Amino acid sequence: MRNTLKVLMTVVALLALLSPAYALSPAAVKELDAVLSQGPAKKHFQVNANQLYKWIKAKKKDFLPVDVRMPKAYKAGHVPGAINIPYNEILKPANLKKLPKDKILVLYCYTGQTQNLPIVALRALGYDARVLSFGYTSWGKGFWGGNMMKRAIGNAAKMKFPVEK
Repeated sequence: MRNTLKVLMTVVALLALLSPAYALSPAAVKELDAVLSQGPAKKHFQVNANQLYKWIKAKKKDFLPVDVRMPKAYKAGHVPGAINIPYNEILKPANLKKLPKDKILVLYCYTGQTQNLPIVALRALGYDARVLSFGYTSWGKGFWGGNMMKRAIGNAAKMKFPVEK
């Protein structure tokens, strides 16, 4: 009897740990859907490097580049005027306070992938958040991210992965 109780308690504890602590409310999902649905009309919330460069050159004050890479990468080189908040920390209250709601936020990462993770949440919170197409790879000459992308493209050509139509 004791062993059965122990097994039962262990199973209950595991189920509690493995199931989500909470789920998004239907209202929250509806709000996120409303933001995501705007993507096609808003150019998928993207800014290209040429646009960003024009804004910097014109000394526009209505935008803020946000480098979401790790601090070491930021210190090695970043877009002029950028602040650094790693993507996995950007939604923390202290970091949200660093982000102005009256400016366009241009998030960028290494190759344009992780910068996309916080974009919908930031937009749902009222920020005009956008991403730099292809991340820092489109900005920094000779940046290793470009070589990584070239290798991925070459590998796809070499491997000829199947594509369904």
